[in-house]
Amino acid sequence: MRPTHRRRATATGALIATAALLAVGFQTGTSVAAQPEAPAAAKAGKADPGALPKSLTPAQRAELIREASATTAATAKELGLTAKEKLVVRDVTQDRDGTTHTRYERTYEGLPVLGGDLVVAESASGATEAVTKASRAALKNIDTSADVAPATAEKQALGAAKAEGSKSTKAERAPRKVVWMGTGSPTLAYETVVGGLQHDGTPNELHVVTDAATGEKLFEWQAVHNGTGNTQYSGQVTLGTAPSYTLTDTTRGNHKTNNLNRGTSGTGTLFSGPDDIWGNGSPSNAETAGADAHYGAALTWDYYKNVHGRSGIRGDGVGAYSRVHYGNNYVNAFWQDSCFCMTYGDGSGNSKPLTSIDVAAHEMTHGVTSNTAGLIYSGESGGLNEATSDIFAAAVEFHANNSQDVGDYLVGEKIDIRGNGTPLRYMDKPSKDGSSKDYWYAGIGNVDVHYSSGPANHWYYLLSEGSGAKTINGVNYDSPTSDGLPVTGIGREKASLIWYKALTTKFNSRTDYAGARTGTLAVATELYGASSAEVKSVTDAWAGINVGSRPGGPDPDPGTVFENTADVSIPDSPGAAVTSSVNVTGRTGNAPAALKVGVDIVHTWRGDLVIDLLAPDGTAYRLKNSSGSDSADNVNETYTVNASSETANGTWKLRVQDVARYDTGYINSVKLTF
Repeated sequence: MRPTHRRRATATGALIATAALLAVGFQTGTSVAAQPEAPAAAKAGKADPGALPKSLTPAQRAELIREASATTAATAKELGLTAKEKLVVRDVTQDRDGTTHTRYERTYEGLPVLGGDLVVAESASGATEAVTKASRAALKNIDTSADVAPATAEKQALGAAKAEGSKSTKAERAPRKVVWMGTGSPTLAYETVVGGLQHDGTPNELHVVTDAATGEKLFEWQAVHNGTGNTQYSGQVTLGTAPSYTLTDTTRGNHKTNNLNRGTSGTGTLFSGPDDIWGNGSPSNAETAGADAHYGAALTWDYYKNVHGRSGIRGDGVGAYSRVHYGNNYVNAFWQDSCFCMTYGDGSGNSKPLTSIDVAAHEMTHGVTSNTAGLIYSGESGGLNEATSDIFAAAVEFHANNSQDVGDYLVGEKIDIRGNGTPLRYMDKPSKDGSSKDYWYAGIGNVDVHYSSGPANHWYYLLSEGSGAKTINGVNYDSPTSDGLPVTGIGREKASLIWYKALTTKFNSRTDYAGARTGTLAVATELYGASSAEVKSVTDAWAGINVGSRPGGPDPDPGTVFENTADVSIPDSPGAAVTSSVNVTGRTGNAPAALKVGVDIVHTWRGDLVIDLLAPDGTAYRLKNSSGSDSADNVNETYTVNASSETANGTWKLRVQDVARYDTGYINSVKLTF
């Protein structure tokens, strides 16, 4: 429900979508970047050992950071930066062949530059091999004298937070002067961080960027990323604890698990007891959720350490901490950089804590993303941020090999957020959740990040397992492609390695879908060679979600198109549903298993709309559910429906109903491709 007309709510970084993404995008270019071609047939092989990530101890990483920090002036000069710019080392990773990837932030006349981050790759001999910049704009001739007072920027930020439903809104600190380089030309600005609580009780860390010359709001994003024990979800497991019987994992950076006891602030109380037995498998025992969260954190730590050589979220060997029993009936979980912690609610009725393996891995991965690429939590980069957490949630769950919570490509299947036993998200066909997108399209950056993550999740599934129907660990999957052509999977381990290395060495704060394609193809080439089967599958998987094309491959069959372009007005709620009919003739047999339904609807706040495709016999196929958080305008995308049980010829109908008040529109056209 929306209490006021056209009220826009910001997205949280929690596991589930609790509000709408800002309409402002944060991406550059289009998703059709040219890439190295690969032959249609190539043999899969092992990765080049030298290109694999090197396992660094915290001390080794610290030494690399020290060495890079000592030469920032020389590096800045080599990169052609101006005398007013300085580099600040944020992170360093290294390949086994000695190639070093150093991630820098920038300052201009001592001011932080937001959106000016870059990654420099150097060979073992010290030669610069590649530079990846979040922005290619020149950072010069910027007036650092502000015309707008800090108080004006703070007032604007507080107003923006209140308009988006925040409660107990307050500025966390005084606005700081920065150079904004995230969108458009670099300009002097203020960054204000608004605290308090969001509309659903999630902590608020809304960053608002205000032009210091005009007072105009330039951008905003949310920094809260919503993700022997007797556990509720994983059975009886071994936990890392301290000899004094506390949930302190002394072998994993002293990760601690604390009890908030329904509170919404503070660190909570460290779980402790008279023995080393934690919980009884029931949510009524406070220790049970603690055991689940503690176990999930250990599994995630082990995955990153043993598979990718990463020692902790920051790579410095320091454990984060977990907080369970947040709030009352709080149906969410979230990551916060500010506390370096994961927080879990207990779900509806306080009976389904959001502490399953994949949720813990999802939230901890937000921390990894923050400390590597720093994908801004808005626009296409925000969708990739969310997808990264879903991708490694699946990877951790499979790697855990827990018989009570087997690996799958479903997100949140244990926590039953919907109350009907269905998962929160599906990676093989994201649109099965009713809101996520299967394929990339222009404008996807305006969709809530939990739904714009769908194409990247879909890419990961396609690259891991391939397209088509299959059963894995007892779960049935059937993954389509946007171009109707097959994708050959290369295995989950290779797909995860490619994404991890791209995240840590190629992606930056502004990476969009086109940039993710570029980065993963570059990594696949480094690991397996330009003519490898792996590079071909990476290319095909991107084409399968409508990002780029398949070099050298056949064009898909364009099919036969039946279309109705007559406008049909959609009455505002509580009006009845309306339909637009398409008459299909001249076909034989049944409709295809991948019937393409092109929908073009002009409508303010498209989250009001429920859209179905009706077959000639009246069978309804749900294309889109309503969503109070999907605040963008218009529906312009192509859905894929398995209509193979329906007779092709006859009258098909697009049925649309507006189920919420205030916003109106019309069906512009509907197109069926057989």
